[in-house]
Amino acid sequence: MIDHIRLLFAQSVDLKVQQLKNDDLIIEIAYISSLCDDQMISNYVLVPFMKEEVPYDKQLRTISDYLVVDDPATWTDLLLKGNILIEAQGIVYSLYTAKIISNESTQTQVESAIQGPQLALNEDLKKSLNLIRSMYHSPELCVEEHTVGSLSKTEIIVLFDQRRVDPTVLNQLRQRLTKAQTEMLQAAGELETILTGKQWHLFPTVLITERPDRITTAISNGKIAILIKGNMFALVLPVTFFDFMHAVEDNYEAFWMTRTLILLRYVAVVLTITLPALYVSIISYNPELFRVQLALSIAGSRSAVPYPSFIEVMVMLFMIEALIEASIRLPRYIGSTATTVGGLILGQAAQQAGLVSSIMIIVTSVVAISNFVVPVNSLSFAIRFLKYPLIVMAIFFGITGVTVGSFMYVVYLCNLRSFGKPYFRMFAGTKSQSGDIGQVKVE
Repeated sequence: MIDHIRLLFAQSVDLKVQQLKNDDLIIEIAYISSLCDDQMISNYVLVPFMKEEVPYDKQLRTISDYLVVDDPATWTDLLLKGNILIEAQGIVYSLYTAKIISNESTQTQVESAIQGPQLALNEDLKKSLNLIRSMYHSPELCVEEHTVGSLSKTEIIVLFDQRRVDPTVLNQLRQRLTKAQTEMLQAAGELETILTGKQWHLFPTVLITERPDRITTAISNGKIAILIKGNMFALVLPVTFFDFMHAVEDNYEAFWMTRTLILLRYVAVVLTITLPALYVSIISYNPELFRVQLALSIAGSRSAVPYPSFIEVMVMLFMIEALIEASIRLPRYIGSTATTVGGLILGQAAQQAGLVSSIMIIVTSVVAISNFVVPVNSLSFAIRFLKYPLIVMAIFFGITGVTVGSFMYVVYLCNLRSFGKPYFRMFAGTKSQSGDIGQVKVE
């Protein structure tokens, strides 16, 4: 065995092979030291073999953690997954001794909530699965293992409730995972692109979350969750547009309060998408829509601006987008300070220099603040883009262009699908189908 493995990993200096001998037995071991836990190898292989309190060959035959490996073709995959191979009396055994490096902090960092659990998923699949199992005490919770990536061999876990899941969605997901062709898989966003197969869609059709309570709620509603090894985020599918507008805390607050907040989010989304285009169209084509006093006030504030309204809008939106990008890339401790100071100084200086009007500062602030109201980041990124095509329509067609563009967005949303399910449907939950446990064929 040792000679064969040395040929397979001839260039790997972290491959460890050794021949051990005690009074009764000679064994050969092989493992990759950078992937394996030395303490586990010492406790479960070296010390029991050398002490001989129980004959080691008996331990190999009776302890279930030692698995017999009949096919030498699997040796490479086992070693790369953190197993140690042990050959004794002509039989090769494998023992899982992987050293898992994960972030010990399990606090939520992206989807914070005042109430509710503060725990987030972990980069270790077992810890993440433990969190979800502890919140979803049901024997119907099914767990499937898959591997994606010809080089990375990334392990993923698919979770669903076999009573509530839609079998067609589950079969579709299995087919796409089987046909997934990629060399490396390292992030949840990559897997989303692989599963959806569409790189040009405007809206996210798979929800990415770090909260186990959101995942368990989704599973109870008949959805499917996918956990990825080495990643603190999971995928939830199928989803609707309204799932992205739903914050986790909506489940923990009073009914009318949450409905008011949800309504506020929809108003904010409409404002952030349409307000710059409406500003351009009304200033350029239809100022009569305002009262005379307001129209004269806006005209007075724009009297020193030498450019058309759409250039004014583009200048301010460019500043805002640059500040948002900077706030994401900058270190956490200086990001908020830098963007606040930058926004105040840039806005004030641009208005005093006559590049933009004071009313445009207000419009830009409303657009930026409204964009941050969306509770899920992936939809927030999509909405940041949607205002620009409407501005182009407003430049050439005024209010009519904004209306037609908004209608086209609604038509696009109605035509969109998330794993075969309508993306813009109002009610996404699946009723529990009691007494039909065997409806899902688990392969």
